[in-house]
Amino acid sequence: MRTDLSGRRLRAGIVGGGQGGFIGSAHRIACELDGEAAIVAGAMSRDPAIAQQSAHAWYLDRWYGSFADMARIEAARDDGIDLAIVVTPNDLHYPVAKAFLERGIAVVCDKPLAHSIDDARALCALVASCGEPFALTHTYTGYPAVREARERVRQGELGEIRKVLLEYQQDWLMTPLERTGNKQAIWRTDPSRAGISGCVADIGTHAQNLCEFITGKKIVALCADLTSFVPGRALDDDANILLRLEGGGKGTLTCSQIACGDENALSIRVYGSLAAIEWHQQEPNTLILKPAGRPWERLRSGAAALSAASRAASRLPPGHPEGYLEAFAQLYRDFFADMRRRARGEALRGGYPVAEDGLRGMNFVARAVESSRHGGRWVNV
Repeated sequence: MRTDLSGRRLRAGIVGGGQGGFIGSAHRIACELDGEAAIVAGAMSRDPAIAQQSAHAWYLDRWYGSFADMARIEAARDDGIDLAIVVTPNDLHYPVAKAFLERGIAVVCDKPLAHSIDDARALCALVASCGEPFALTHTYTGYPAVREARERVRQGELGEIRKVLLEYQQDWLMTPLERTGNKQAIWRTDPSRAGISGCVADIGTHAQNLCEFITGKKIVALCADLTSFVPGRALDDDANILLRLEGGGKGTLTCSQIACGDENALSIRVYGSLAAIEWHQQEPNTLILKPAGRPWERLRSGAAALSAASRAASRLPPGHPEGYLEAFAQLYRDFFADMRRRARGEALRGGYPVAEDGLRGMNFVARAVESSRHGGRWVNV
């Protein structure tokens, strides 16, 4: 890793995210929102012509036809990139991250961590051995209200965690969109590129990660029913999963990409022995606290009465809405702080999802598929 990070803006490169994709632009805005970094290089498509066009559309200084060339050349430049952003389909997450980590370049990777459990384990081992900072973009952990919810649980305000209800509902795949040439639908429904799961891997892992992030309790067992409602679709587009948590708590997780009329309806309800909390991603600035025997409280992001962790993730005064891109940017802000710490020889502080969280997500997906294939039997995670 470069050690000259103080007093200057970080230089980032991006792999994937070319024309026709959404998430690359979201990463770009999030990475650059606080002015700490700028994307200067990219290998934005497997097609060299699209890679060049995409880089020119972003006004990047340098473009590459392959991620391998980008990793090799950028690592050798005096003004080369400090971090690589991986926004490719799942099958490329591991080889791309590996190429940059092995050359001393930090990595921010989209979820899920990899295409397979074996690749996920190998990537975790590589991150541990090389020591480079690595972040996995479970974006919803960056919301101030989500961090407030976690603090309330940590402080014991909810008491013993008894029940968690998780939902993530979308409708964008309720028709066979992959047969119309839609780029995002094509790879997400293709097992050779997406992996063994569709809906659970794509959005169910967000709900799983949010559950463990807020409650501090790992999911230890599950019972799953996965379905492909669209005829001919190879991967699941809907799932209903029962959960068992550390400490005896129970939960349900339902996720769907065929839920007619829903957009990105992610929500979590955590019920404890003393109080409950409720949060909905489509109204992200509000956390509902339900204390036993008292009226509900609506806690608003940015308020001085909230925790330091929540206030640190807020950029605007109370009443000014902050949303998805700001939450995304919070992960980058935390990650950049760790990059600068490592350059100074200091310990990393984290606060964002890392490779081990990604491995837990991959295990969750694999066990959900296993459970469903065996008629919904309980399996350990």
